[in-house]
Amino acid sequence: MSTQSSIEWTETTWNPVTGCTKISDGCKHCYAERMATRLQAMGVEKYRNGFDLTLHESVLEEPLRWKKPRIVFVNSMSDLFHDSVPAAFIESVFRVMNQASQHTFQVLTKRPARVMELDPKLTWTPNIWLGTSIESKEWIDRLAKLKESKALTKFLSLEPLLGPLASLDLAGIDWVIVGGESGPGARPMKAAWVREIRDNCLRSRVPFFFKQWGGVFKKQTGRVLDKKTWDQMPAFKTI
Repeated sequence: MSTQSSIEWTETTWNPVTGCTKISDGCKHCYAERMATRLQAMGVEKYRNGFDLTLHESVLEEPLRWKKPRIVFVNSMSDLFHDSVPAAFIESVFRVMNQASQHTFQVLTKRPARVMELDPKLTWTPNIWLGTSIESKEWIDRLAKLKESKALTKFLSLEPLLGPLASLDLAGIDWVIVGGESGPGARPMKAAWVREIRDNCLRSRVPFFFKQWGGVFKKQTGRVLDKKTWDQMPAFKTI
């Protein structure tokens, strides 16, 4: 079932896959893992496997039934390009997104190398955006892989931002999201790191979205940067 989302940069979440495995520093305090464990304890059927990777074919066609256009975060509780998700299932997800042209789908992955393996078999209609997460300079190689994709709209999620990302090459990037880690054990984010990225976006004319400062109590720290709320979004492209 879709869910109206509290994530600031989207409207709805759609999870044909749930569960994942940790592959880099940003996964340490995974919010999806915490939520899946909580939902399993509550007896929610979809999360009977907790955070073990699970395919949900029963929700594949949900977006086709939504009449009002929505911005949809695909697999907020997983990673569509996880190695254990069969290529055929990923292609099925894409067929639904291709058909549901009234919606905009935001696909975010920490595995852009897998995207490139499957890219020739995928149809990137303009309503499908592709993003990758980069939390520190150790994972900067994901940026080059993202740029190789045939997706028309490409974005970066620099969250949780765990270190400086100086002089990111934003050529070919349509949108940048920045956010600090939140929840138990949240690691701090320095304001200088955020401003450096923001200024790079301004120079490069790339829309900048500041999601949150984060911390254990993220509502208290808010999302204002230099007396401004940065809610910039990319332009919607057509072929």
